[in-house]
Amino acid sequence: QVQLLESGGGLVQDGASLTLSCAASGRTLSAALMGWFRQAPGKEREFVAAISWVGNTIFYADSVKGRFTISKEKVKNAMYLRMDSLKPEDTAVYYCARARSGPIVAGFAAAPGNYGTWGQGTQVTVSS
Repeated sequence: QVQLLESGGGLVQDGASLTLSCAASGRTLSAALMGWFRQAPGKEREFVAAISWVGNTIFYADSVKGRFTISKEKVKNAMYLRMDSLKPEDTAVYYCARARSGPIVAGFAAAPGNYGTWGQGTQVTVSS
């Protein structure tokens, strides 16, 4: 049973940077896709970014493209989300997740229902 644990969240000012980490434990991570999602109060969980575990196919939500960078370190069973130029609207709980088997395409990667394993989340708050 794989468990995911996020870290790196915090309170930052508008324009600052943060890097989130997602560590997998339990057994060696095997996945088609790993993703980052976020959920703000009163809103639905939304896709942020995803990366294929084999190869290096990457997807981003339009709202974060050019500001966020997803990466992985397979040797460490870890995934990262570098967030630059943070805005107040980026404030949310950020979750990492492991996708179920499926195609490595944007539509599949962006749907929360295609992910079967989730972390507990880490809070990111951006003050204006």
